[in-house]
Amino acid sequence: MNELLILIPILLISGMIAGLLAGLLGVGGGIVIVPMLYHIFIYLNIDISIAMPLAIGTSLSTIVVTSIMSARSHHKKGGIDWDLVKVWLPFVIIGVFIGAFSANFIDGVTLKVMFGVLLLVISVHMIISIRRSLVIAKQLPSFPGQSIFATLIGTFSSILGIGGGTLMVPLLTLFSYPIHKAVGTASLFGLVISIPATLGYIFIGWDVPNLPTGSTGYVNWLGFIALVPMTMVFAPLGVKLAYFLNVKQLKTAFAIFLALVGIKMLLV
Repeated sequence: MNELLILIPILLISGMIAGLLAGLLGVGGGIVIVPMLYHIFIYLNIDISIAMPLAIGTSLSTIVVTSIMSARSHHKKGGIDWDLVKVWLPFVIIGVFIGAFSANFIDGVTLKVMFGVLLLVISVHMIISIRRSLVIAKQLPSFPGQSIFATLIGTFSSILGIGGGTLMVPLLTLFSYPIHKAVGTASLFGLVISIPATLGYIFIGWDVPNLPTGSTGYVNWLGFIALVPMTMVFAPLGVKLAYFLNVKQLKTAFAIFLALVGIKMLLV
């Protein structure tokens, strides 16, 4: 009971913050939710070998719901590139299964380091993109290159619990892909990635002892129940705030924050 009294309010606040940042800055929920959950679980004296995969699995479970809502909205507005989906879909799925299988052999400390590196990379990309447009080509590479990109996105997204948008949107825009199409298409792939990846984290954590209350494998349903409604309520508010606040300054501050969190996850 004491654990629940501490955990639920913190999760509700975390969902509120994740939703606001997702709407305000256009960042994927997983990139915020995973480090938040990790530090919450560590605060509750959960061992790092459990805390990190539990944070990732729980994050993936929330992405299932939020990506359904997002993909439906983008589809109604014609924001999903179905031709790209047809090409990338089988390779993203292959990547998801590679990632889910690989996660069974990656310990919590390694996952923490990988996520710390990811935060640093995203931070650097965000700071650079604020100041100038990052484009390396006028169109996407040929089929072999796209198949490699799709497989890698599926693999790392499923391992790290971030859905598709965190990696897919920056990658597509590097090749002059329209940003709105990139966001809309990535929302659909968030669903494609999160469902099997969530099941994978449930499976690999099924017999793990000392999981916190309300967990099935590496998915904590208390976290799911608290985070999903809060992110869905506060994300639209974040979008509205974006029209009144200086988003460039906020993105810079958030990029610095991500870098600091990334460094902390690498060092501690």
